[in-house]
Amino acid sequence: MLVLAIDTSTPAVTAGVVALDDAGLSTRAERVTIDARAHGELITPHALAAAEAAGVTLKDLDAIVCGVGPGPFTGLRAGMATAAALAHALGVPAYPVCSLDAIAADVDGDTPFFVFTDARRREVYWASYEAGGTRVDGPRVQRPAELDVTAAVAAGDGARLYADTLGVQPVEPRFPSPAGLVAVAREDLLAGAPPAALTPLYLRRPDAAEPAGRKRVTAP
Repeated sequence: MLVLAIDTSTPAVTAGVVALDDAGLSTRAERVTIDARAHGELITPHALAAAEAAGVTLKDLDAIVCGVGPGPFTGLRAGMATAAALAHALGVPAYPVCSLDAIAADVDGDTPFFVFTDARRREVYWASYEAGGTRVDGPRVQRPAELDVTAAVAAGDGARLYADTLGVQPVEPRFPSPAGLVAVAREDLLAGAPPAALTPLYLRRPDAAEPAGRKRVTAP
């Protein structure tokens, strides 16, 4: 089966076409641009370009996999809205996956590790994993100095930004890849299981707040 994988939960605007079967998966083509301000502008062109480079059209897709964060609101919703719109137009399912899990799926090694991505405001989104990529804690959002990191290595761009504070050795990858995204959803994709709802993992409460009450207007 052919799967379009997209993610806009980090500064990387990522789209790729991945072929999946019982024997494994392979990336046919991918387009990635590191630009935290261009998610909405680039994600659809990247998806179209990846399909063209893979020698297929969007109508050839069997499913879509979308990273649902955690990530900043503005960037994250660009990818999720695109995934939802394409899935509806093409009549294919759209599977949500945790973007930190997608990074973890590409980590090599035989020891436990963390994944950290930049949450801005001097914070990180994080999760911890067993060797092999099974998540054991998270996702959460915290300041790096508040964390008690029990693993020696960590993946994700947040690990590079705060390596000294976290006390970790950064390892690849920095961002979710199309193959990593599809790997997380692999079992559901092959089984044809109904996808869960595309629900974003924002983790933070909205900055905007409803007014507590109307201001009293006094006569001059």
